[in-house]
Amino acid sequence: MDRFVITMGDFLKNAGIVGLQYMLDSAEAEKDIHYGYTEDGQALWLDAEYALLADWTSMYFQAFIRYFGPLTAHQGILDRIERCLRKIEGGKWQPGKEEKEDIKYIYSKLLSNSYQAGFENIRDRIEKPEMYVNLKKTKFNERTGQDELKQRLMELKDFLEQPLCRETLSMKSIVYTYINRFWDGKCFLLRANAKKDMKELFETEFSIPLLNYWKGEHEKKKELCVDCGMPMNPKEKVSLAFLKDMADDLTRKRSAFWECRVDAFLCPVCAFVYALSPLGFQLYANKFVFIQNNEHIEALIRTNSKFSREAFGQEEKQENEKYSAWFARLLNVILKEKTDELHNIQVILRGVRPEDTYQLQLIQRDTLLVFQEEKVKAGLEWLGKHPFVKIGNEFLNVHEQAVMNTIHFRSQYGLLVRLMRELVENNAILPSAYWVYTIQVWTRVCKENLGEIERKGVTMSIRTMRDSGYALRNDILAAKGTESDDCIRGTVYQLLNALSVKNEEKYMDIVVRLYSSSKRLMPDEFVYMLGNKERFQEYGYAFILGLKGSHSVNKREEKNNA
Repeated sequence: MDRFVITMGDFLKNAGIVGLQYMLDSAEAEKDIHYGYTEDGQALWLDAEYALLADWTSMYFQAFIRYFGPLTAHQGILDRIERCLRKIEGGKWQPGKEEKEDIKYIYSKLLSNSYQAGFENIRDRIEKPEMYVNLKKTKFNERTGQDELKQRLMELKDFLEQPLCRETLSMKSIVYTYINRFWDGKCFLLRANAKKDMKELFETEFSIPLLNYWKGEHEKKKELCVDCGMPMNPKEKVSLAFLKDMADDLTRKRSAFWECRVDAFLCPVCAFVYALSPLGFQLYANKFVFIQNNEHIEALIRTNSKFSREAFGQEEKQENEKYSAWFARLLNVILKEKTDELHNIQVILRGVRPEDTYQLQLIQRDTLLVFQEEKVKAGLEWLGKHPFVKIGNEFLNVHEQAVMNTIHFRSQYGLLVRLMRELVENNAILPSAYWVYTIQVWTRVCKENLGEIERKGVTMSIRTMRDSGYALRNDILAAKGTESDDCIRGTVYQLLNALSVKNEEKYMDIVVRLYSSSKRLMPDEFVYMLGNKERFQEYGYAFILGLKGSHSVNKREEKNNA
């Protein structure tokens, strides 16, 4: 056999395939030589010679350290040592709260049970292990003399930067912070193995069975992998129970199986791929994220690529940010990756806490079409950069609300009413109100699948209403001899009240009185909007936005799109 083929499957298997790709790229494997994709785009293949000679255990560890290493306690310790040393060397060391917390962090993490167990595994293979042993015997704190403190910190830094220390201690953090959110009770995550060498355990549990399976003959074997369907012998079977939230304890709970005979087992290849699943998810602050896409393996890998993480820029979830707000911002980036793919998107999320489970969000095709509308994209992009508006004592995330309204097929008018009422007192909200209105209008245009001529008609009518309101605003302010629109505040408020309850008679009565004091003619659109609730709201809000000065906002938008 020249190639070994790994087929796509459920979201966790696919996450494992994405993790496998990342691991191969991290090991500098060559695409289309050492690995590639099948012609139908549903599987990844590995060159047999390369696969049988590869050090899968080392590749696994190095890939996890490459991605999760900067987020581990090991890196946190080094960062704090560096910060302390800079202060000491710069003559700025003053024992205070920050200094105390840094020293406490260094001590607490280095002397944690997992780090002590990791040290015991490598103490005979590293230089100057006494640096670690001395931590317990001779303590130091923020009040220790600066010369002694500097010396101790530099020694610890040299100790921690040894390759074997970095690998072992980083993996200790990764195993108990990230990997065990996806699988547990096996290998280095079996409690009885806590003090054993992690690489030896992984080699025995995953890598050796993987290689032996590839080397063996299985055509006549009767056991079948529940995932890929490949045959295997009884000794090669791997229970699904090690995957969290994917299967019960199959040694105790057998009632779901025919005659209570458990037949849900993985082959060693699929087990190895599933063990890579944490590496297939992208980590954004306190959420693991995976974009499920079964259409084509290249699209799956591209969408979840860690090498394109820079594209997400500021998308990491802030400490106190609501989940829906973060998800809304993240969605903007996801959509950029999906420009040409008009099918449902399944987003799988999992928190980093032990009690968190998988969450699934389905973004339907119709919603994708709306998000791809140019005016909607422009509106969400602007709101994504300026998401918050203060209303009273509350900060409203307008971007979050606009995205979630679109996903759940809700009108934007409820949000727009809140913004417009605040706009009466605070003109700074005008751009936010304008973009929410724009998103609402073009969402309707997209859903109704209007043609080019009809779209131009919508654009012209709305522009006419907005420009008419803006022109009337200028006439009124000129007549009053002022640049402030305080003089029309009451009128705008009355118009909003009438519009929010769809009271056409009241709304038109106010408009007629406004135009009766002006030499301007009322545009025909006021007649066209009567008797049509959707048009009444669209034209009505366009006119009020013009009264509040949105003409300048729209002109900037047109210039940017030109």
